[in-house]
Amino acid sequence: MAGPLTPHTLAASPVLTDGNRTLVWIIAVVALGALALAWVLVRQVLAADEGTDSMKKIAAAVQEGANAYLARQFRTLGIFAVVAFFLLMLLPADTTSQRIGRSIFFLVGAVFSAVTGYVGMWLAVRSNVRVAAAARAATPAPGEPSADLTDVSHRAMRIAFRTGGVVGMFTVGLGLLGASAVVLIYKADAPKVLEGFGFGAALLAMFMRVGGGIFTKAADVGADLVGKVEQGIPEDDPRNAATIADNVGDNVGDCAGMAADLFESYAVTLVAALILGKVTFGDSGLAFPLLIPAIGVLTAMVGIFAVSPRRSDRGGMTAINRGFFISAVISLVGVAIAVYTYLPSSYADLKGVDSDISGHSGDPRTLAMVAVAIGIVLAAVIQQLTGYFTETSRRPVRDIGKTSLTGPATVILSGISLGLESAVYSAVLIGLSVYGAFLLGGTSVWLALFAVALAGTGLLTTVGVIVAMDTFGPVSDNAQGIAEMSGDVHGEGAQVLTDLDAVGNTTKAITKGIAIATAVLAATALFGSFKEAIDTAVDKAHPAASDARWLSLDISQPNNLVGLLLGAAVVFLFSGLAINAVSRSAGSVVYEVRRQFREHPGIMDGTELPEYGRVVDICTKDALRELATPGLLAVLAPIAVGFTFGVGSLASYLAGAIGAGTLMAVFLANSGGAWDNAKKLVEDGHHGGKGSEAHAATVIGDTVGDPFKDTAGPAINPLLKVMNLVALLIAPAVVKFSYGVDANPGVRITVAVIAIAVIVVAVYLSKRRGIAMEDGDGDGDGGDTGRRHPDTATVA
Repeated sequence: MAGPLTPHTLAASPVLTDGNRTLVWIIAVVALGALALAWVLVRQVLAADEGTDSMKKIAAAVQEGANAYLARQFRTLGIFAVVAFFLLMLLPADTTSQRIGRSIFFLVGAVFSAVTGYVGMWLAVRSNVRVAAAARAATPAPGEPSADLTDVSHRAMRIAFRTGGVVGMFTVGLGLLGASAVVLIYKADAPKVLEGFGFGAALLAMFMRVGGGIFTKAADVGADLVGKVEQGIPEDDPRNAATIADNVGDNVGDCAGMAADLFESYAVTLVAALILGKVTFGDSGLAFPLLIPAIGVLTAMVGIFAVSPRRSDRGGMTAINRGFFISAVISLVGVAIAVYTYLPSSYADLKGVDSDISGHSGDPRTLAMVAVAIGIVLAAVIQQLTGYFTETSRRPVRDIGKTSLTGPATVILSGISLGLESAVYSAVLIGLSVYGAFLLGGTSVWLALFAVALAGTGLLTTVGVIVAMDTFGPVSDNAQGIAEMSGDVHGEGAQVLTDLDAVGNTTKAITKGIAIATAVLAATALFGSFKEAIDTAVDKAHPAASDARWLSLDISQPNNLVGLLLGAAVVFLFSGLAINAVSRSAGSVVYEVRRQFREHPGIMDGTELPEYGRVVDICTKDALRELATPGLLAVLAPIAVGFTFGVGSLASYLAGAIGAGTLMAVFLANSGGAWDNAKKLVEDGHHGGKGSEAHAATVIGDTVGDPFKDTAGPAINPLLKVMNLVALLIAPAVVKFSYGVDANPGVRITVAVIAIAVIVVAVYLSKRRGIAMEDGDGDGDGGDTGRRHPDTATVA
């Protein structure tokens, strides 16, 4: 069992040897190879047919809306990035070079995260129409030869998954390239500079995840409530003014937002692994954490091409599972070869480590191999567990479908029950994985924490395929929307797209489950990095202060217990703010779509066109306005806790956030995914089919689940890592202004008060924005609609 964590002094400082430098250059080339493969896949996707003129026109509208939203979002986030750049320059660092590098690579991480998200969106809005066109071949026009239905389905699926493959290659390519560049430039100082790189990636991803999630679910919920429930028209009927916004939202939320989220998971895990690798594996620790994900890049290439549907497959998930497991098995074999080729057989042979590590018994190769294997196996088990709770063919979703016969209340209750139960199983699996990795360290906590980080890198070996699985979902969803809006895909072709959409719902749920697992592993590893930063800062400020109660992690101390509760509370507040933002924005969409149906009756008979742009504009403005408050909460809450109660309380805060965040994220994701697929079951003819009361009940369940699974749930992943990285970055400053010659209670109080004040004001203003637009002028006649409450922003 690992012992207490104590400050360490390296007997010999780690250095980037010539051999390791060569290895990192090779890893950088592998990263560039991933980007080259992405280009090849882009050409393959774009070579497919785009379909009819009507389909092209609808796709162009979606492309225009998505580009406009992301352009405005990036301009907004640019302000945050510039402010954060200069604030990072103020934080303590060992050298000026580290301080400058940290800020510069903060921008690099943010830009790479943005590029990953943008590329995902750019190709997805071009791929969706091609998937729809491929499915159209199943129902040829009179006189045209009929196509084989299985071949048509496989061709459509291949286009969608290859689109995801592009995003996967950008994720692993840019993540590995950025980390390799930092190591090559800053050598032994790389871990400190990488803190900035990871923070930039995580911060931008969180904003994109929250903003995109609000946009997509406001449009989706608004479209469903008015279109399906009130008007009784299909989900993507062109008469619904919110349909274009709904399809735009799929791309800015599920494609751009989730791609950026998984990129930052990749980057942050590498940050934690390199920080702890330097402490535990010395010279080897500056290269080995990059070697594992480099192997994952190569196996992801194989996995993406392995997702090639066969006639013997029972469904789309069979092909996807095959690609995932082939990638996982190859990763295990590749990692085993790398571990036993690269690492020495004893800790005594490691260079640049302290005596505690060099004197440790055992074989570092065993620790590395088992830890990485834990991460790979965890990804596989989470995939299967999430699939069980969200696939249409499994009992949990079918049970929810049955409850639709008794109304929306029972649908919602059964979905909540499913989410709560599944969260327990996922949390136990993740917890056992963390503990299993931790036990590998024996009596050394540093080795134990490094093993957890290596488990995270092991999970990352499958991330290329995981990202492809995630992007597959919104591409399939959009393809179905374009097909329905154009009216050019019927019969078996429409069924092909419906089946792909159901598979996409499952893949999105699976990737969310795996994403939260990476978040927990990364956050746990960062917790060790956080403690290492505290120890170093204490040694500099006042060595005798290492035993101070203020630094103790004993949970029986009131300040630490308060920190634990606050960490859990922030997860709940963050989730509540995100869901409430969707509620407000969806209310605006509902009133706007109702207004258009009422004031333009020709929309329903096809003689008038809806004003799609107004709904896109509402969602854009609401999303950009609403994302600020959750973002400020994530950044400022750790600052407020740390400078108010101390680093012991801050550590407890992180522990509370990790615990509550794990359960909350899985609960939200699985409940939402199950509700969505239960709706698909009913639409496929079960329990009454479309238009029935059971269908209306599942639609309501789905609208509740939308902000669960696509806004609040996935946003918790970057939230955890942003808060951990903020804690890691501010820990030296908290210690510096609390002990030693630089102790300054005034500075601590001032920083804490400012942070708390900004949080309170932001939350207060968010709550004052009102619910939605007024339904009429207040006299009950339904006139003069389209106005907001006085305390809300106007829609210009």
